[in-house]
Amino acid sequence: MRRLILLLTVLLSFLSISAQNKVERWRIYEISLNGDSNGNPFTDVQLSATFSNGEHLKTVSGFYDGNGIYKIRFMPQITGSWTYTTSSNSKALQNKKGKFECYSNTETNHGPVVVKNTFNFAYADGKPHYSFGTTCYGWVHQGDSLASLTLKTLANGYFNKMRMCIFPKDYDWNKNEPALYPFEGKPLTDWDYTKFNPEYFQNIEKRIEQLDSLGIEADLIIFHPYDRWGFKKMDRKTNDFYINYIIARFAAYKNVWWSMANEYDFMNEKKMDDWTHFIKLFAEKDPYNHLRSIHNGTKIFDHTNPLLSHASIQNDETFKAKELRLKYKKPIIYDECRYEGNINWSWGNLTAEEMVNKFWRGITNGGFVGHGETYVNESSVKRGFKSQDILWWSKGGVLRGQSHERIKFLKNIIETAPGYLTPVVNFESWMPYSAVSYKDEYFLNYYNMDQPLSQIVNLPEKSKYLVEIINAWDMTITPVNGEFSGKSLIQLPQKPFTALRITKISK
Repeated sequence: MRRLILLLTVLLSFLSISAQNKVERWRIYEISLNGDSNGNPFTDVQLSATFSNGEHLKTVSGFYDGNGIYKIRFMPQITGSWTYTTSSNSKALQNKKGKFECYSNTETNHGPVVVKNTFNFAYADGKPHYSFGTTCYGWVHQGDSLASLTLKTLANGYFNKMRMCIFPKDYDWNKNEPALYPFEGKPLTDWDYTKFNPEYFQNIEKRIEQLDSLGIEADLIIFHPYDRWGFKKMDRKTNDFYINYIIARFAAYKNVWWSMANEYDFMNEKKMDDWTHFIKLFAEKDPYNHLRSIHNGTKIFDHTNPLLSHASIQNDETFKAKELRLKYKKPIIYDECRYEGNINWSWGNLTAEEMVNKFWRGITNGGFVGHGETYVNESSVKRGFKSQDILWWSKGGVLRGQSHERIKFLKNIIETAPGYLTPVVNFESWMPYSAVSYKDEYFLNYYNMDQPLSQIVNLPEKSKYLVEIINAWDMTITPVNGEFSGKSLIQLPQKPFTALRITKISK
C-alpha cells in the first residue's frame, strides 16, 4: 500500500508540471504548473523559480495564467545544463524541480538588444542593431484580420522596431472598443484591479512572438494618457501590481523593450516621483535588464538618469542628435519626429520628402529615427474593414505613403557599413550638412535638401578612396569616376537628397 501511495504521489507530481527538456539560447523555457484557483490567485499566490547552471543563479517570478494554470518563464543566456526549483506559498507549487539543456542559438537568433559602445545598440551575440522603428499604437487590439495585414506589411523589412501600447488607446481614428480588456470587470470603468484578464495578455504575447519572427523589437509602452477606461488613473499600488505582472509575463521574450510612457508629461495623474519609481522598478525586477526609455510630449525627460538605457525623443529636430549624444551620453532615438500623412493635426501631415529628410539628418548626426504614417483613405472599406479610419499609426494595416521604401533604402546603407558610424567633428562642422564616418575607412555625407553644384571633401592624404553619389529620394547610387585622396572636389548633380558615400580602397 505504501508503495502504491508513493507511486501515485510521484505520478501526480509529474502530471502537475509541464516543461520542455531543452531550449535554444535566448528563447523561452516555460514551466506550467497546475495549482489552486480558489480565492484570488493573482494576489493570494506567490510563485518564483531559481535557475542554476552551477555557476550562475537567476530567480524569476511566475504568474497566474487562468484556469488553475501557473507559469514561470525563463530566458537562458548561457548554454549547457540547467536545473530549477520553485518556491511558493502554495503547497501545490512549492519545491517543484526539473532540469533542461540550453543549446546554442541558431543563425537567425541574435538574442536581446543591448547598448553598445555608449551610443549604439547591438544584439547579445554582438551583431550591430541599427534602430529603424515605426509606431502602431493600437495594432494589438484590432483583431486577427487587421493584425495579419499589419504583419504582412512589416514582413517587407522596412523596420526593426515597433512602438505599441499595452493598454488600449482612445484618440482620433482609434475609437473602437478593443476585443479584450486587461482586467476583469465591466466596461467602461468598472474594473477589478486585483484580477487580470489572462486572455488579454496572451494576445499581446502572440503579437510579440509574431514580431520576433520578423526580426522586429517590441517597444512596449507601459502607460499613456489617451484613455477612456480609467487605466491612466490607477494608483501606485495598482501600477506596481500591473508592472510586476507584465514583467513576469513578457520579460522572457528576447525582443522586448520597455517604454515607461508615451508622452509622460501629458499624464497629469502621475508625478515625476512616479516615473523615477517605475524606471527603478523595471531595473530591479526585470531579470534580463531589457532596454528602458521614456517618451515625452513637450517636456523632454532628464535622460541622464542612469537607469534609462537610451533617450526616446519626440520632436522634429533630428539634426540635433549630435548635441543630445554629448548631453546624455547614450543612444538617441527620435521615436517621433512627426508623421507622414494627410490629417488636420500638424504633427500628422508631414510630406514623405520631409520624413525621408528627417531620417537622413538624424542618422548622419549620430542618432536613430522612428517612422510613422497617418493617411486617411477610403480604400480600407474596400478591404472589408468597417471604418476607413485605419491609419498605420493607430491600427496598422497597410502603408500608403512614400517614405517607407526610402527608409528601407537608408536602412540597407547603414546596415552594410563596415561598423558603427560616428558624427564627423572638424573645422567644417558649421557647414549646413552632416556627416558620419567609420574610422578613416568610410564616410557618409548628407547635404539635406540643398542642391550644391560641387563639394570639397577633405580626405586623408595617404589613402585612396572611391566616391559614390547617393540620391536618397530616387534611391540611386552612382559611382564617381576615379580615385580620391586629400582635398578633393566632387561634382554633384544639383538635386535635393544628395549624399556622398566615400569608401577607402583596401590595399
